[in-house]
Amino acid sequence: MTLWAVVPVKPLRQGKSRLAGVVTDEERIHLSRQMISHTLEVLSGIPEAAATIVVSADSEVLAMAAASGARVLRERRLTNLNRALSLAGQTAHAAGATAVLVIPADLPLLSAGDIRAMIGLAHEAPIVVIAPDRHRRGTNALLVSPVALIEFDFGTESFGRHAQRARAAGARVEVCELPGLALDLDSPADLELYRRGEPLMDLKEQR
Repeated sequence: MTLWAVVPVKPLRQGKSRLAGVVTDEERIHLSRQMISHTLEVLSGIPEAAATIVVSADSEVLAMAAASGARVLRERRLTNLNRALSLAGQTAHAAGATAVLVIPADLPLLSAGDIRAMIGLAHEAPIVVIAPDRHRRGTNALLVSPVALIEFDFGTESFGRHAQRARAAGARVEVCELPGLALDLDSPADLELYRRGEPLMDLKEQR
């Protein structure tokens, strides 16, 4: 398996808009920069990933990615997340990738161990590995092998849709539930959990 990591990033001034009521714009942008840097640093230590590609319409984000050694893919115009991921997947596939791992840059607890756990589940394609959010409704990370096995369908309640698409394609579905993959900073409640440093609820109790 030749795996590429794909990191989609919104323009800094548009990212994490749901936090606007609890932090200033400057704090929100600073937080986004920190999470992007953290994500790229973690991925740089994963030799199992042949490359990391960052897709964004933001010049500053792309400069950060290039400085970290990642490949960059500029969105020529603002598109939705799934179209951006499809474009990144096509780019990775054309360069020889047989699998892609989508890692959004808003997982503050992400570790190399989390990524290796997902990769460790991805044997014997066709396979889709899904890391759900802490509510087990959204998708916080997604590994797909082969690359074009399913269409990306990130958004509200995407965990179930990705699993359904994978099964419809005849793929095995593996679910990877770890604290570092479960917390994405999407809402004020998520930010409060992160700031307090409290352990996440037992994921099994949230099913």
